[in-house]
Amino acid sequence: MIPVAEPLLGEKELEYVTDCIRSGWISSIGKYVTKFEEEFSKYCNTKFSVAVANGTVALHLALAALGVGKGDEVIVPDLTFVATGNVVPYTGAKPVFVDIDRETWCIDPNKIQEKITKKTKAIIPVHLYGHPCDMDPIMEIAEENSLKVIEDVAESQGAEYRGKKAGSIGNIGCFSFYGNKMMTTGEGGMCVTNDEKIAERMRFLENHAMSEEKRYWHTELGFNYRLTNLQAAVGLAQLEKINKFIEIKRKNAFLYNGLLKDVSGIVLPVEKPWAKNVYWMYSILVDERDELMKRLKDKGIETRPFFYPLHQLPHFKLDESFPVSDEISRKGINLPSSVNLKEEEIKEIVKIISG
Repeated sequence: MIPVAEPLLGEKELEYVTDCIRSGWISSIGKYVTKFEEEFSKYCNTKFSVAVANGTVALHLALAALGVGKGDEVIVPDLTFVATGNVVPYTGAKPVFVDIDRETWCIDPNKIQEKITKKTKAIIPVHLYGHPCDMDPIMEIAEENSLKVIEDVAESQGAEYRGKKAGSIGNIGCFSFYGNKMMTTGEGGMCVTNDEKIAERMRFLENHAMSEEKRYWHTELGFNYRLTNLQAAVGLAQLEKINKFIEIKRKNAFLYNGLLKDVSGIVLPVEKPWAKNVYWMYSILVDERDELMKRLKDKGIETRPFFYPLHQLPHFKLDESFPVSDEISRKGINLPSSVNLKEEEIKEIVKIISG
């Protein structure tokens, strides 16, 4: 089986984890957590990073730190992993879905304004499958309406928008380090920001909202969202390789593009002139998607369908129309995209697709 994705771990990860274990500092306090946060901020060109337990809690912590709560509304793209929608009701707020752009598959900035009400508190643009959102108009809309922007960068670490790293543009950027992401800590995540007060608020809330001056004194409802030193050790080693991972992902994507460009009935992923796509997943659109997925599976090749639109899910069910999201979801397929993928494997996959 050629997998859709798998992590690439090596000697450096083993070295750092071994050092961590020998030190005895294996929980949420230790030098690797601090070093990982420092180096991640440097990588993203942000002032502060807060390491967290996973990408979902990164989003929830960001909303909580920005004061989103009961009675508020948060704008979310209709096509995204369910976590982006789920975290909004965690706070008591309501997610409001917006259709996506047909080319980038990210939230359509032209459709945001019509969804804004007096209750709207924030926007969560999702940089989907490796391509960044068109952030300038989103930031303009946010400024005009006094809204906060939380970038969901779970699938697009290293992507760039007009030369800026995804995650460094809004008020907070949220990352995931799940096993299939651009880099991994097994589970884990990160929040980045340039606002010191927001960073302090996130650190306070993720540690049970415990007072720094009075141990075990908790002044409000907090969370246990901390990353362990063990995970941070893996993360630091992975971060040292992230540019190489991105280089491989882009090289593989360009190979796919060259081999598939003349195959009829397939829409290839875009890279807008203002964007750097990291191709977390190499994703295409095909009319007969399920048939193609079955054909590939029969040949030992794993694929994944695109996410279901949030408005279709039972707990979010809406009668509202999201035509682009519906279409892209129905046609979308993620092909093997691992950094371990070999050139001959890509050629074999394309041969089967070409039929």
